[in-house]
Amino acid sequence: APAGAPSTAPAAAPAAKADGKGFLPPGETGNVAIDSIVVVVNDDVITQRELTNRIKDVTARMKAQNVQMPDPADLRRQLLERMIVERAQLQMAKEMGVRVDDQQLDRAIGRIAEAQKLSVQDLRNQMEKDGTPYAAFRETIREEIIMQRLREHEVDAKIQISEAEVDSFIAAEKAAAAEQFEINISQIMVRIPDNATAEVIAQRRARAEEVMRQLRTGADFAKMAATYSDASDALQGGVVGWRQPERLPPVFAEALSKLKPGQVTPIIKSVGAFHILKAVDRRSLAEAQAVAAVQQTHARHILIKVTPTMSVADAKRKLLELKERLDNHAAKFEDLARLVSNDGSAAKGGDLGWLYPGDVTPEFEAAINALKIGEVSQPVETSFGVHLIEVLERKSDDVSKERERNNARQAIRERKVEEAAESWQREVRDRAYVEFRTDDGAAAK
Repeated sequence: APAGAPSTAPAAAPAAKADGKGFLPPGETGNVAIDSIVVVVNDDVITQRELTNRIKDVTARMKAQNVQMPDPADLRRQLLERMIVERAQLQMAKEMGVRVDDQQLDRAIGRIAEAQKLSVQDLRNQMEKDGTPYAAFRETIREEIIMQRLREHEVDAKIQISEAEVDSFIAAEKAAAAEQFEINISQIMVRIPDNATAEVIAQRRARAEEVMRQLRTGADFAKMAATYSDASDALQGGVVGWRQPERLPPVFAEALSKLKPGQVTPIIKSVGAFHILKAVDRRSLAEAQAVAAVQQTHARHILIKVTPTMSVADAKRKLLELKERLDNHAAKFEDLARLVSNDGSAAKGGDLGWLYPGDVTPEFEAAINALKIGEVSQPVETSFGVHLIEVLERKSDDVSKERERNNARQAIRERKVEEAAESWQREVRDRAYVEFRTDDGAAAK
């Protein structure tokens, strides 16, 4: 054990029976243990019950995600090691005075619920339905925030990046971009309903085949998308935009790689839909970066978030009503944004400022690119909800060297933080006094 490690069992250990096999309830004098110590970590312990609960939670999560389970002994060893590191970090945070009060915790849980499109009460009900006590869930989130703040103090704040590193990174990125390419894609998607019968799937395939038949006889792809596609970009002609093959599902990337600009793929079946993709154009990544650097769009939007009480259809219906008022000049965009929008930009009339490519979601960006200045979009669905979008201005500008360097600096920082965090966690683990307890109650180093 390192200097300063306790020479005797920690303060929590006396709660155990004299033989070290388990804890007894207050006042209990019998010999039936209700829990046992698995590991001593500095002045704290990890109990068998804690380890069993962690194994149960991780096992359920892995099965839900169809991840192949490791050997039980390996899973136990890995989770126990992770719990040791977490316990040592929490002790360090306590010594340094890192705290998360209930108000901060409530805000964090609110954001988690919002990301899942749930109210906090709905999230709580879901937790308890899954067998997780809400109080335990809250403490888990509190501990995660504490460990994140500790890491930010001990690791993130100490990362330094030199200008020479930034220069080298930019040079390497430009060299790599010369070898890579991206494809401008449009799509027609025929959705397969959840739990669809074989008959319904056959009907949806027939619809996709009818679209393909018309495309082969010269039908316009954008018109077919607007007519038949179930995707959110249907009314924009199915425009998806520029994508790198490695960022697409493998089956899509493989089919598109065989196409020349203007060609379409055969019908591709995914888990929930039939797809027809068009390779509109193709360019090197270096060309893409040059274009992206000069195209900026000033836009504003009205966002209605999808909630249990506001469906996608309801949100679209409400936004169509607003669009009709805008088209008839019966209202001003900025006034409606302040009244209706669920976004932080509402106070500014929905103004998002100047946007670079990549600053917003692909669906939002595709809608922006399809709009003329002063034109208001149809409702656009993204992961944030449903939007009405208006393009105010566009401008071309030379590559912002400072922006390029900031992006490079951020990428270097992310890589360094990941490496430094792993090293720091190993140091925390190595400095901790750790004592494993064997099944017979004896200590094992």
